[in-house]
Order: sequence, then C-alpha cells, then structure tokens
Amino acid sequence: MITPGSELSADAELSCDVCIVGSGAGGSVLAAGLCQAGLDVVMLEEGPYATRRDFDLDEQKAIPMLYQDRGTRSTADLAITVLQGRSVGGSTTVNWTTCFRTPERILEHWRTVHRIEGLDAASLAPHFDEVERRLNIAPWPEELANPNNRKILEGARALGWEAGALRRNVKGCADSGYCGLGCPVNGKQAMHLTYIPDAIAAGLRLYSDVRAERVESAGGRATAVHAVVLDRQSGRPTERRLTVRPKVTVLAGGAINTPALLLRSGIEGQGRVGRRTFLHPVVGIGGLYEEPVLPFKGAPQSVGSHQFVDRGPDKVGFFFESAPLQPMLAALTASLIGKEMARFMGALPNLGVMIALLVDGLLPEDDGGVVSLRPDGRIRLDYPIRPFLTEAMGSAHIALARLTLAAGANEALSLHHKPRRMRDVMSMTQLAEAPYGAHEHAIFTAHQMGGCAMGPDPASSVVGTDHRLHGVDNLFVVDGSVLPTALGVNPSETIYGLAHRARGFVGEAV
Repeated sequence: MITPGSELSADAELSCDVCIVGSGAGGSVLAAGLCQAGLDVVMLEEGPYATRRDFDLDEQKAIPMLYQDRGTRSTADLAITVLQGRSVGGSTTVNWTTCFRTPERILEHWRTVHRIEGLDAASLAPHFDEVERRLNIAPWPEELANPNNRKILEGARALGWEAGALRRNVKGCADSGYCGLGCPVNGKQAMHLTYIPDAIAAGLRLYSDVRAERVESAGGRATAVHAVVLDRQSGRPTERRLTVRPKVTVLAGGAINTPALLLRSGIEGQGRVGRRTFLHPVVGIGGLYEEPVLPFKGAPQSVGSHQFVDRGPDKVGFFFESAPLQPMLAALTASLIGKEMARFMGALPNLGVMIALLVDGLLPEDDGGVVSLRPDGRIRLDYPIRPFLTEAMGSAHIALARLTLAAGANEALSLHHKPRRMRDVMSMTQLAEAPYGAHEHAIFTAHQMGGCAMGPDPASSVVGTDHRLHGVDNLFVVDGSVLPTALGVNPSETIYGLAHRARGFVGEAV
C-alpha cells in the first residue's frame, strides 16, 4: 500500500515492528526482506510517488520533482553541485544504472585501516548474486554503446589504456538516454519497480510526501519517529503530523539526509555523525567532433575506464565515465553566458563529455566533508577541496583531454569558467597552468557516501558492522552513509548488497 501524505486529513499515529525512513537503494531492499519474513513495516518517504506516466522527458518538470532541493542542492560554498534523488525509489529512480560490486581493494582497505571484519568478497557474494538476479544487472553489450560512450573505448584503445563495458540494471531498455529524468518505459529496474512492489505485496505500508523530522529516543532506545506531511506541489510542510512508534527504527535517507536527521534528533554519535562525508567529486572535459555524437540519446553510461583509479598511496585516483547531455543539464555544466552559451548549445549534437570521478577518503589525511545543520535546521554540507584533490583534478583534466583528442575530437574544451580549448597535445600545456578547485570550474557529485561511518569503535565510527547505531540498541542505518570511504566505483550495488546483508541484523532486533 502506498499512501500519499495528502490522503492524511488529520494527525495520525501508527505502530509497527520496523519503521524505515527512506525508500532508496538501502531502504527498499531491506523492506522487501523484512516484509517477506512476516514483519509489519512502515516506510516514510519525503518525495512523491512518481511512475512512468509522470516521466515525460521534460527536464523543467522532472528535475524539481525528482531531485533534492528541486535540483539546487550544493555544498555550502556553492562550489559543488549535488545531484541526489528525491522520490519513491530515491536516487535509483534517476541514476544512470551503472552497477559494480564493491572492489576487493576497497574492502581490504576497510579491513586494515578501519578494522571492519566480515565484509569481504566471499561473504558479500551471495548478497550481490541475489540483487543482481532481482535487478537484472548485466553488462551492456559493447555494440550498443552510444557514440558518447564509444569515444571512451576509441580513445582508450588508441592510448593503450584499460576500458570496457559497464553493467546496468535494466530490462527492456529503450535506449532513450533520459535515465536521469525517470524511465518512461519501465526499463530501468529501479526500486519503485522491483523491491518496493515486492515489499508491498508482502504487506509494506509506504507513505510518500512525508518527511521524518526527528527520532525520539530515551534510555538507549529509539521510541518514535516524528514526521510532517508535505504539500506535493511545493514540497513545503503542512500542519499535519504523522508519528510512528516502532520496535525498531531504520534510517535509509542517504548520505546527507540521514546524518541531518540524526543531528536534528540530538543523536551525534560522539561528534562523528555527519563527518567523513565523501562525494566522488566529478570534473569533465567536452569534445567537439566532426560527426554527430548525440549525447542526449542512448544509454547514458555503458563504457568506463579505471586506468587511473589507483595512482599510488599518496595521490587521489580517479576513473572515467561519460555523462549524458540533455539541454538543461548541458547548460548547467557550462559556465557561459551570451554568445558563448549560444555557441555551446548550438554544438550540442556534436558534443561529447567524458567525466573523471575522484576517489576520496583513501588517503590518511582525507577526512572528506561535514554534514551539519544551519541555525534554522536546514542542511549544510561543507566539503573543502584540499591540495591533494586539486592535484587530482588537474591530472584528471589532462588525462581526459588526452582521451578526448585520441578519440578523434576536433577540439577538447575544459569546463573552467574561462574554458581552455585544445586541438592537439601541444595546446594541452594550458591545462598544466590552469587553476583547479572551488569556483574555478564545474564540479559535480552524484555519489554521496559516508556521514555515518561503519566501524567497531564508537570513538571513530557511528554504526557497527551490523549497521546498529553505537549506543542505541534498536536504531539502524542502512544506506550509503555507512560507507567509511568512497568506493572508486558507482555505489548503488554496494548499497543494495549491504542492505540485503542487513536484513538479518534488523530482523533479529525486532
């Protein structure tokens, strides 16, 4: 049962075995398992319930409807644009479908540096096997890669770099290219089509347009979740309240909203809540090609390269993927005005963009960003771009430019506020002299991780390896916020797998 908040005409109070806050990659996989085990589960989702009938490929409508803060979420200094989903299904409704298992080198780093036991490739394999089956995760055939993605293959092969097809969670994909606006043909196997229907068939009660504002706790236990009903059109709070009194509470609102909810609830985890937030900061290089690339059509991501994901123990690595360019997203990417913007948009059919995602959180001195609350209770995200990140951004720009020109582009252009334009290797010297960091060029994040880091010690982590909050027996966190570092791969499948594993821990606590 999915109940929009608008159907609650008065304040309401519910009781249940488990209350899950958030319906994204973590909450939905968990809910399905708990409901199928016979537990009474209530799920709260602040976003709307949107389906294929709502996904009409209109950016002006979809971005405010399906993204946090109507698509305007950013770091406090406005240097990094934060793309994060907000609907039933969370970011799985709008992501670009790329799926990786957690790399073994990352799991080993967690074991040796963060003392996390029980998370290794062998123990996680059964969980990944199951979610890959349910979500139809499989390699996208190389021959179906659109020109925007094929440029990575062509450039990498010319340079002798590693590159290959990516795995996607799709079934019956129409290759529209508009994954980021919600799939209009139900090809993307997002949570609102898979694990949420599984859970509803087994009894889940899901309330959309309802924002959890505070978790009440006493005596080392969570006792209630206090929520407010939102107006569907404006997203603003109404006067109506919903209170849930569960035996067990699970927070699955993502790596920014979950820490913020804990902080609003006065649960700070010895000051660790909100800290070690990682973003896979993204920089990009555009390529202008003689032939049409049509970056707005075809699977958004189907080819990637991890040639530089590990640059040694003292440098931040990065990996390459492509980004789609629908008109609004393209305009957001370019820091241009007037004739320059008109020229950029006019060239869109022949423009491709390759992106580099920085792997933050692995260096000893890299503790990422911080989620906190502003005086009025709104979320604040601070993410300082330190010298080791600016070095990686500079190196990534040079590597991306080489890749773009090797792929046959007539011109490679940076996304600096004063774009650098390069036609050959000799002209790339200007990238070595260019500035990097906050407000120097476009920076994005679509992968938010950390903020409630997993680990055995309450002094350095927020939850244990069983996802239970240190010091609160019946409160769990099951989303990307528990990751102690970034992954160096797209995080969705890691979150699916951890949520599948967490079913047993949460169920035992009821």
